[in-house]
Amino acid sequence: MALSAGDALSLLFVAVLWGVTNPFLRRGAEGVERVIVEGRVRRLLYEAKFLISNYRYVIPFLLNQSGSVVFYLTLASTDLSLAVPICNSLALVFTIITGKILGEDLGGKGAFFGLLLTTLGISICVGSSVND
Repeated sequence: MALSAGDALSLLFVAVLWGVTNPFLRRGAEGVERVIVEGRVRRLLYEAKFLISNYRYVIPFLLNQSGSVVFYLTLASTDLSLAVPICNSLALVFTIITGKILGEDLGGKGAFFGLLLTTLGISICVGSSVND
C-alpha cells in the first residue's frame, strides 16, 4: 500500500507531537521521586496526584496523547508496517532535537550519527512505499 501525502503529513504530525513533548514530560515529572509515602498503592496514588496537579506535566501529556489519537485515526488508511517505524523513529529524532534545544546532554557524535542513520532508514521506507 502506498503512503498518501495526507497520511505522511499525519504521521509526521504524530511524530512531532510525540517527540517534542517527551523532554517536557521528563521535566514536568521532575520531583516525583521525592514523593515518599508508606505502601506501594498509596505511593502510586500520591505520585499520580503529584503529576496530575502539575501543569508542567499535564500539558505535554495531553499534547502527547492527542498525537496518539491522530495516530490511531491514521492507522485506518495507512499500512501498519510503515506507520509504526515512521512515527517511532521520527519521534526519536524530534525528541533528540528538542532535548538539544532545551540544553539536555545527548551523547555527542554518536547521537548525531544515530539521527543520520534513522533519517536514512525512514527515507528508504517511505521511498520504497512510493514506488509500490
